[in-house]
Amino acid sequence: MDNPSSSGLTLAELAKRLGAHLDGNGERVVTGLATLEDAGPDDVTFLANKAYLKYLADTRAAAVLLHPRHVEECPTASLSLDNPYLGYAELSRLFDPLAARDKPGIHPTAVVDGSARLAEGVQVGPNAVIEEGVRLDAGVIVGPGSVIGADSVIGESSRLHANVTVYHGVTVGKRAILHSGCVIGGDGFGFAHDGGSWHKIAQLGGVIIGDDVEVGSCSSIDRGALGDTVIDDDVKIDSQVQIAHNVHIGEHSALAGCVGIAGSTKVGRHCMLGGGVGLSGHLTICDGVQVTGMSIVTNSIHEPGVYSSGTGAMDNALWRKNAVRFKQLDEIAKRLTQLEKAYRQS
Repeated sequence: MDNPSSSGLTLAELAKRLGAHLDGNGERVVTGLATLEDAGPDDVTFLANKAYLKYLADTRAAAVLLHPRHVEECPTASLSLDNPYLGYAELSRLFDPLAARDKPGIHPTAVVDGSARLAEGVQVGPNAVIEEGVRLDAGVIVGPGSVIGADSVIGESSRLHANVTVYHGVTVGKRAILHSGCVIGGDGFGFAHDGGSWHKIAQLGGVIIGDDVEVGSCSSIDRGALGDTVIDDDVKIDSQVQIAHNVHIGEHSALAGCVGIAGSTKVGRHCMLGGGVGLSGHLTICDGVQVTGMSIVTNSIHEPGVYSSGTGAMDNALWRKNAVRFKQLDEIAKRLTQLEKAYRQS
C-alpha cells in the first residue's frame, strides 16, 4: 500500500480506505497522524477512548476519526466508524514511514546462497545471510544482519527486522513480522542425565509459523524435539517471550511480555496470557482462556474463563504475617475437617 506521509491523502480517499462515513470536505489533504492534543491542520486524529473526549472541542486537526455518536461534538471534519480503534489501526499503517523506505533488491554486502529462491519484490538488507535451499516469497523483507538458515521458507509479504535469526527448516507464513533479536528454531532444552552429567538430545523437529503472526524483539521459539513447534495464524507474541519445543499456540491468541511456556504444552484459540505468565509443560489450555499477569499455571485448563494465581503486592509487614499463615493452611484445613466431623456427629 502506498505511504502517504509525504504526498498525503484526501479525506475522501481516507474514508474509502477505512470504510468510514465522511462529514466534511473530501478534497482536504492530510499528511500525518497525531493525537487530539498535538494534531495540526494537516493531520488526521482519532477518538477511541471516552477519557480523551475532553480534548475533542479544542483539536486543530483537519479531521477526526470517531464513533458516530460523537459526530455532532466534532469541531472539524469527521470520519465516523462503529469501531474507531480498529480504524486507528488502519490509519497507523497508512502513515507508517517504514513502508516509504522499502526498496526491493539485494544489498551488495548480503550473502545469498546460489540455491536460494527469491521471488519478485524481495528486499535483502546489508550483511544479511540467506543459506542454501531457502525460499523467500514475493515481497519478503529481510533486515540488516538477519540470518535465514538452510531450507527455511518465508511467506509472502513477511518482514524480518534487523538481526533476526531463523534457524534451518523453519516455515513462516504470509505477512508475518519478526522483530529484532528474535530467534526462531533454536534448540529446545532437551538433555538426558546419567546421574553425573548431562547429554544433549538432538532437536530434530522444526517450527511452523502461520499467517499474520507477529513476534516481538528478543523472543525465542524453539524447534521441536521430533515433531514441530506450531504457532497458528494471527498469533501475537510480545517481546522477551520464551516458547519451548513442541508447544502449539492456537489461532488469534496473544502473549504479553515475559511469558514462558514449557515444552509440549498446547494453548487453544483466542487465549490471552498476561505479562510474566508461566505455563508448565505437557498442559492443555482450552480455547478462550485468559490468564492474568504473573500467574503460574501448573495444571491443564478445560473451561474457558479468566484465571489468576499468586498474591498482589502489599505492605511488607502484612505480607510477612500472611506468609506465615500460608504455611499453616494445611494444618488449619485438617482442624476444620475434624471440627466439621465432630459437629455432624453431635
